[in-house]
Amino acid sequence: MEEEIFSAVALRYPEWAEAPYISAKAKGSVAQRLVEIAEENEVPVVENAEMANVLSLQSVGSFIPESTYSAIATIFAFVIKLDEANS
Repeated sequence: MEEEIFSAVALRYPEWAEAPYISAKAKGSVAQRLVEIAEENEVPVVENAEMANVLSLQSVGSFIPESTYSAIATIFAFVIKLDEANS
């Protein structure tokens, strides 16, 4: 059985954008460091290996695929609720 390589994908969704876009992505130890930097800077981190694998196939700077809109909307809603609860 092949060991799965850890992936991390950072998303941004500024007001001007038509959809969230991929602002960074990495695999392996660089992906782990990307997560550490996010956590150090209090950027919300959501673990979803399947979504990270799908999004990691896209280019940095590209909008997320339409097929992921619903799942990503659920993740953003979760992050917003967490942020509101911590405010």
